[in-house]
Amino acid sequence: MTTQQISDAELAGQPAAYWTGIAYEALIAFTRARQDEKGYTQPQFWLLRNLSENDISPDGKGMTLSELREAMASYIRPEDDLAAESEVLVERGWLTRDTEDRLWLTEEGERARVDLARNAPAIRAALHEGIDDADYVTTMKVLRLILNAGGTVA
Repeated sequence: MTTQQISDAELAGQPAAYWTGIAYEALIAFTRARQDEKGYTQPQFWLLRNLSENDISPDGKGMTLSELREAMASYIRPEDDLAAESEVLVERGWLTRDTEDRLWLTEEGERARVDLARNAPAIRAALHEGIDDADYVTTMKVLRLILNAGGTVA
């Protein structure tokens, strides 16, 4: 069902969970396809970000896969295989593994993280095409229904 096939009144009666689920899946698929075109995956980018002291990591210290899974628990998807994804990054020289099985970001990995982050504005621009900032802000405010349902906003 598309929003062009139903009236505003009908749309207003639709369950938000349905539409937010559709939006989530579409946004993730779009983002991952654009990243794949550039030669990396979203979980690989998350690994680099979570190990970088210049990004998500508070101290830049190495982490085990278990610690990384825990750190990414709110956004990692069930099909994401961090072990396999990290192996690709080790092979590329972007991560190293120490004797305690902790992954560490290399200098080359930090440069790659910075380079890959440059793709985000183009992805955002494509997703926001035809949506002005005021409408986007209104949409985000309407999603307060997440809080009304007892959820949290990261």
